[in-house]
Amino acid sequence: MKEGIVLLLGRPNVGKSTFVNNIIGQKVAITSPKPQTTRFPIQGLYEDERGKIIFTDTPGIFDKTKDTMAKKINETTFDAINKEADVVLYFVDPTRRRDFEEAKVLGIARKMKAPVILVINKSDEKQKYLPQYKFLEDEFKETIHISALKNHNFDRLLEMVYNHLPEAGEQPLLSEERVYPLLNMDSKAFIGELIREKVFLMMGEEIPYSTTAVVDEIKERENGMLYIKARILTTNERHKKMIIGKGARKIKELGSYARKEIALATSKKVYLDLTVETDPHWQEILYS
Repeated sequence: MKEGIVLLLGRPNVGKSTFVNNIIGQKVAITSPKPQTTRFPIQGLYEDERGKIIFTDTPGIFDKTKDTMAKKINETTFDAINKEADVVLYFVDPTRRRDFEEAKVLGIARKMKAPVILVINKSDEKQKYLPQYKFLEDEFKETIHISALKNHNFDRLLEMVYNHLPEAGEQPLLSEERVYPLLNMDSKAFIGELIREKVFLMMGEEIPYSTTAVVDEIKERENGMLYIKARILTTNERHKKMIIGKGARKIKELGSYARKEIALATSKKVYLDLTVETDPHWQEILYS
């Protein structure tokens, strides 16, 4: 039996969170087409007859950090990178042009002590810029083409990862009572992430980055229904009005989608008490 920690490295929207969710077989990281979706490292557990793997999904590394939250995201990413990892998966996206962010990630990948596997993602799409990434195959000993969305070539990638992992030692990688795939997030944080995902997916380009979701209470009622009290925080009153929408239509729609997602994740009926508040300082409070 083998056990180890696998770190995922890459710029924003390269497909790391989609990969973690699909390799594990259930959602542990939220996804959206917008950058800054993942705001802190997420750890998920994969198990099969060969052993256990902790996949650590890091936030995409940004070239420029203009605000407190983005700076903190980069700090947490580097903290995760600097911790001991047995294997690094360096994700690249050849549907997008190479840029300064990619150069920054490549610089980090070159300095990693653990074996680095180059993962060329999105094989299911037209890879217009693939020639810009071909030189990387000469830099790293192992390369694999996958589709994180379509689960393509996952078996081969897992085989490559297990080849590098150490045999399980006397000290287990995880305590035996930890049986959930999501390892480093409590229920409130996870449900807050599911709500925030819906904001990212349903609102315009500007709003998601000025918002977060906080869960204040989770309580199972006598009838088995899960009561959840949560708030969407945004930095200004204009965005609050946009999230609520005319006649509260947008917040009702957003809440309905979030409730269904939470019900699916918890296998329980859910009552979601969702409100919107303005707090211009939430980034400093939550990411200080």
